[in-house]
Amino acid sequence: MTRVLITGFEPFGGERVNPSWQAASLVADQPPAGLTVTAVQLPCLFGESLAVLRRAVQETRPDLVVCVGQAGGRPGVTVERVAVNVDDARIPDNAGARPIDEPVVPGGPAAYFSTLPIKACVAAMREAGVPAAVSNTAGTFVCNHVAYGLGHLIATELPGVRGGFVHVPWAPEQVPDGTAAALPAETVARGLRALLLAAAGTTVDVRVTEGATH
Repeated sequence: MTRVLITGFEPFGGERVNPSWQAASLVADQPPAGLTVTAVQLPCLFGESLAVLRRAVQETRPDLVVCVGQAGGRPGVTVERVAVNVDDARIPDNAGARPIDEPVVPGGPAAYFSTLPIKACVAAMREAGVPAAVSNTAGTFVCNHVAYGLGHLIATELPGVRGGFVHVPWAPEQVPDGTAAALPAETVARGLRALLLAAAGTTVDVRVTEGATH
């Protein structure tokens, strides 16, 4: 059995739900065959989110870690290629913190690439009927903070563990007027299950074009 840790975030910015946690919970409730999945909710807080992630890794001893966050406005599930060593918050986190041009890890490398087979994961989600794409930026808010922190944790303390970050769109209840892209939690969870199976079973990524033109 492959042990998987999947995380989602608590609601932030005054919202009632966070689709990342909705989907992560569904995946843990009905995991793919052959995988043992534990879901943990992270606070939308700089610093404390990484402390909670570290504790969850210590408690679950996973083979695979997938952290999930909300990216409202994106039309599908996006697998992040890279996380950068900077916190630069346009809006405050849930405790009011708003770091500007601060490193996630002082003295750490400029960036970490995902150790997930990102293109195989995207292909698997599309095969499952879920819109998906590779993303080349996780932003500079708490999502990137966690993505970079996970990369640093894997690189420095977790030999053999693979992981990365995934963004999901708004849930339909967050855009009831239909003015922005949204996906039901069940659809996102179906995509994440396909992603986890691809990640668990693929050590060498597929070589296909998923690059950006701008």
